[in-house]
Amino acid sequence: MSELGGFEIDDTVDVTDVKCPVTFVKAKVAIEELDDGQVLAVHLNDGEPVQNVPRSLKEEGHEILKLIDNGDGTFYLIVRKVEE
Repeated sequence: MSELGGFEIDDTVDVTDVKCPVTFVKAKVAIEELDDGQVLAVHLNDGEPVQNVPRSLKEEGHEILKLIDNGDGTFYLIVRKVEE
């Protein structure tokens, strides 16, 4: 477990090497592997991914905790898994 943005992170997935909609698919698979209440950090690019992935995860019922701008064109999205 690591710490990022003031949150304990249970797992991290890097989707900076893929394009939408694969960014959301990879993030969704990663969060489905976690237990309810665990926290995932998603490393994503600016643009479509940073607009679409948080919205899509929220629509799935998960809790968006924080979006961290790394200042290099990438972001970390911190999201807590909420069991449906």
